[in-house]
Amino acid sequence: MTVLVTGGCGYIGSHTMLALRDRSEDVIVLDNLSTGFETVIPEGVTLVRGDVGDGLLLDRIMSETRLDAVVHFAGSIVVPESVADPLGYYLNNTVNSRELIAACIRHKVPRFIFSSTAAVYGTPDVVPVSETSPLAPISPYGSSKLMTETMLRDTANAHDFDYVALRYFNVAGADPRGRAGQSTARATHLIKVAVEAVTGARNHVDVFGSDYDTPDGTGVRDYIHVTDLAAAHLAALDHLRSGNGGGVFNCGYGHGYSVMQVLETVQKVAGRSIEIRHTDRRAGDPAELVSDPSKIKSTLAWTPSLDDLATIVGDALRWEERLRQMPPR
Repeated sequence: MTVLVTGGCGYIGSHTMLALRDRSEDVIVLDNLSTGFETVIPEGVTLVRGDVGDGLLLDRIMSETRLDAVVHFAGSIVVPESVADPLGYYLNNTVNSRELIAACIRHKVPRFIFSSTAAVYGTPDVVPVSETSPLAPISPYGSSKLMTETMLRDTANAHDFDYVALRYFNVAGADPRGRAGQSTARATHLIKVAVEAVTGARNHVDVFGSDYDTPDGTGVRDYIHVTDLAAAHLAALDHLRSGNGGGVFNCGYGHGYSVMQVLETVQKVAGRSIEIRHTDRRAGDPAELVSDPSKIKSTLAWTPSLDDLATIVGDALRWEERLRQMPPR
């Protein structure tokens, strides 16, 4: 049986693809390489270059290969960009996901794991956030992901089809073995931006908002190591394969760090200073977003192994230093 990984050349998709291969799963990657990199594909993994919204291409892939599951990462992920281009986000994240789900139903693919986001919660009244917290996204990005969750729920109710939606909090770090990391140009993730600054790829780091109702005035987030997140996808797949019902699960560690705490950790780990510039808040950013991960730990038997900010930063920094030595990608 084969697993189709959409967006498998991207940041989180590549780590999950590698984790699947590490346990000898058969994997096909579908990626248009708009933000991903073909160089992450190891021997034994088939790469199909194309768009996840291409129904004819999906039919070909699913007709030629019996798929056990789809793990769906392909999509757009930048919150402020979604505010400026909502229709682009609804097309790429929602319409294209509908095409993929429909193809799964046509070809009787029984299992689907979806890359969702904590942005579906918007600005929560209570932190930490559980899966039963109100869903009130404040950006088109969050809304586009919530629409896909709704499609998955309704499709599962109507067909022989099970799914898990994993709501990511802030993903960071890199493969401890150095095989993959965050390589996207013009990335907006804080730890990625900060390690770029300490390695000379940027000349400063912008802090968006210093007047939030948080201990130091900067936004607080729950940072999860990308390798632990990849393991959560495997745990979700095993859960579905065992005949258990699906659902939605938070992916985080249950505690947060402010922007300034992260920047202090990056400077300490790197042994170098960063120029920090304070600027206005960004549209769509809540003050604090921290997960309650108790459901995923108890239901999927997921136990994180890299819950340490300095470890996350160290892995991200080593990957960034390696990138600086590579030819342009």
